Amino acid sequence: MTKKLTISALLVALAMILSYVEVLIPFNFGIPGIKLGLANLVVVVALYLLNARQALMISVVRILLVSFTFGNMAALLYSIAGGLLSFAVMALCRRIKGLSTMGISVAGGISHNIGQILVAVFVVKNLNLLFYLPVLMIAGIITGLLIGLVAGLIIPSVRKALQL
Repeated sequence: MTKKLTISALLVALAMILSYVEVLIPFNFGIPGIKLGLANLVVVVALYLLNARQALMISVVRILLVSFTFGNMAALLYSIAGGLLSFAVMALCRRIKGLSTMGISVAGGISHNIGQILVAVFVVKNLNLLFYLPVLMIAGIITGLLIGLVAGLIIPSVRKALQL
């Protein structure tokens, strides 16, 4: 119990650091709202090394801490919607035998963007924002593939290092 709690706390800290690092990376292709989703790497790894409940806790705590530390309440609304939908989809996908970390991460990236665009439609009260969804979905596929690839590469080493 204490070991998994300590690992969870370390993963929250790592996710916060990755969220901050992501802000420093000049990743802009002229498309607003697209990020790499580096912190999601931690959630994908947690889904494989811990359990869904702990991975959810890591995701929610990270979103809250990052929003309160670096963001604002509007950022919290978008982040929590995207993060919760993404987590739910990834946790369900994790149960599918044979689905790789890349597949799970792509599903998470797409669903994160869907969650955020739905919040934007609700906040702005403009359905035309849905026309932006295909662009965000393509971005979710690309970033999901990258994050999933890295997760797949590091999970065995992290599992061994943490003796899980």
